Amino acid sequence: MTVGTNAVRHNDNFLQIVKSYYQLTKPRIIPLLLITTAAAMWMASHGRVDPFKLFITLMGGTLAAASAQTLNCIYDRDIDYEMLRTRARPIPSGRVKPLHALIFAIILAILSFTLLTVFVNLLSAMLAMSGIVFYMLVYTHMLKRNTTQNIVIGGAAGAIPPLVGWAAVTGDLSWAAWLLFAIIFLWTPPHFWALALMIKDDYAQVNVPMMPVIEGEESTVRQIWWYTLLVVPCTLLFVFPLKVLGVFYACMAIVLGGTFIHKAWQLKQAPFDKDVARSTFKYSILYLMLLCTGMVVDSLPVSDRLIAAVTENLNAIMSLIPTF
Repeated sequence: MTVGTNAVRHNDNFLQIVKSYYQLTKPRIIPLLLITTAAAMWMASHGRVDPFKLFITLMGGTLAAASAQTLNCIYDRDIDYEMLRTRARPIPSGRVKPLHALIFAIILAILSFTLLTVFVNLLSAMLAMSGIVFYMLVYTHMLKRNTTQNIVIGGAAGAIPPLVGWAAVTGDLSWAAWLLFAIIFLWTPPHFWALALMIKDDYAQVNVPMMPVIEGEESTVRQIWWYTLLVVPCTLLFVFPLKVLGVFYACMAIVLGGTFIHKAWQLKQAPFDKDVARSTFKYSILYLMLLCTGMVVDSLPVSDRLIAAVTENLNAIMSLIPTF
């Protein structure tokens, strides 16, 4: 890996140093991972999640994700330097040395493992560490620069946080946990390929074989369409046959999924329109956030009582209607 990033560091004060290390963690990516973790914890605890355990698990997940993203910045510093869009990042710009970034990443991983092991359980800690290893070894090293299927297989790394959350509550992994893993795994290609359509030229510039670069826009949007058709029905499996979630979530999943399919269809009709790709990409984020919100709300005990009361009232009203 050729690296031409010998720029002199130019952090002027302590706050800029802190900002540089903060930027290494790619903080905009982390909240979505935490939302899936929290949703899994609420589902696993049937809406009665322990606040302290929630806080520690989310903190451990944040540290693990930050470690993985920092390691990614170290590994990809050569292509980050070549792309104008990423050249200002801390390592290619010379504000943080790769060795210092590596030490930072290791410290973050150790803190994550320690927090989860001591205050939660070993399984959640091991899963968090497996996410780091999979993201770096399988996705970043083996797949990203070698195959158009990089984000498909590599998407498993982004699907591990809900497993961490579920294991934190129950100490094991049920079918519902693996279903949430599968949903995020299937959601990742439409999400990431929509982004890849927007920045295709950047990937082509540094020879990263993203789907739009190698197989073109039309092939990419067909793949987005099929993955969207796969993920939406999967979200309803929580309702039947698993019966983990109920009516409120089912309604949300249907409405959100229908809109997602509509977005993917629009993109399929206009594969070269970057504005449509941007709209699909933004909606994919909103889709997952609202879907997880629906999981949380539906799992709350008050939701069960509310739905039971509504059902009872409807039955009472129906009983008053004369039959002929």
